[in-house]
Amino acid sequence: MNVLHLDASILGDHSVSRQLTQQIVEALRLGTADLTVIHRDLVADPVPVSDGALLAARGTPADARSTAQQALVAQADTAIAQLFAADLLVIGAPMYNFSIPSQLKAWIDLISVAGVTFRYGPNGAEGLLTGRRAVVVATAGGQHAGKPSGIAHADYLKLLLNFLGVQDVRVVTAEGLAMGPAVREPALAAARAQIAALA
Repeated sequence: MNVLHLDASILGDHSVSRQLTQQIVEALRLGTADLTVIHRDLVADPVPVSDGALLAARGTPADARSTAQQALVAQADTAIAQLFAADLLVIGAPMYNFSIPSQLKAWIDLISVAGVTFRYGPNGAEGLLTGRRAVVVATAGGQHAGKPSGIAHADYLKLLLNFLGVQDVRVVTAEGLAMGPAVREPALAAARAQIAALA
């Protein structure tokens, strides 16, 4: 099984989402004989922003691209190739300002390409990443799941992944992490139990 493991927290070793995604990967290592993991730290190694320069580079014939354009397209192509090679996505998604980190959004914008990861047909949009699964680790300092304040967090990621064809999306939630030990500790225990059940 091929796993694409994405982390996007800016907190480094202090990040709960990073700790929980790592726990998922370690559980997979113990239970899967043939496991390949590609880990992308989107903070330490950010992907290029989907801007005019990238659009122009993609629209330029390969043999006419400048060195800078070649580098941009290579980074984008690598991200998409890693996605297509994955059987399972493990995505760390802390909540920042009621949404996902900008680093994770940049990756989403990079890999969401019409005609590549989705296409439009007579019946509307069709995701091209079928047959894959995803586990999203959604962490937050407050409590937002199922509330309007959580719509642009885990709900958004489920919508996006479904749009791209990934229909089996599980969410491991750890919320209230900044609300004191009485809330934080049970939330972490519940998240770890969710991970154990998935494994």
